[in-house]
Amino acid sequence: MSDLERRLEDLEVRLTFLDDTVGALAAADAEQAMRLVALERVLHDLRAELASLRTAQGSDPHSEPPPPHY
Repeated sequence: MSDLERRLEDLEVRLTFLDDTVGALAAADAEQAMRLVALERVLHDLRAELASLRTAQGSDPHSEPPPPHY
């Protein structure tokens, strides 16, 4: 096997590993994106629930006077 053939084979092997790595990274990125969307949805729901609890209690923490030690 000539030096050129060996180098070409090495490049083909490297390309194969790079293709596998890119595929794995793309799959990981897609999974992270889905998890991020789910977390954003949960955060939105928690904020809405907190707002409804504040409304149900009838107290707005911003409208309360400061504590006596201020």
